[in-house]
Amino acid sequence: LVKWTSSCLLMFCNDGAHFQKNYTLVSHVELFLFDSGGKELFAEILDRLWEQPNALCIVYDVTSEESFNNCTKWLEKLRAQTSGMHIPGVLVGNKTDLIDRRVVERNQAQEWAETNGLEYCEISVKEMENYEAPFRILANSFHQLYKEKVETFRSLV
Repeated sequence: LVKWTSSCLLMFCNDGAHFQKNYTLVSHVELFLFDSGGKELFAEILDRLWEQPNALCIVYDVTSEESFNNCTKWLEKLRAQTSGMHIPGVLVGNKTDLIDRRVVERNQAQEWAETNGLEYCEISVKEMENYEAPFRILANSFHQLYKEKVETFRSLV
């Protein structure tokens, strides 16, 4: 399950000329993306969709301390749904193009991500800067989980 900001999800889904929708790694990885846009309105739907997530992407606005602080709430909600299992994922700082309005520093967010077992990257969807990085991280995380499950299965045979 992926939590994503609407503009980034639209970029990913509709702009195939700039970003490949499917990854060819050792095996094919397809991502199911659910975009809540951070809205509480979707909280009930998320409870049903978060039954067995494989990876997580939390996006915050680097110009909003409230947006960054809400990342903790979303992560706690996911962990409550998954009985504390470690879910790999990525924390994404968006709107890096708004340099003069930035209030959440990169090192602060990086530290939060590391503390919570997530990778970290920054993007500007508006300027189309690095927006593909979170998707690569998610695909690689999912592929790693797949490889681990295959190895576990092989060891049982």
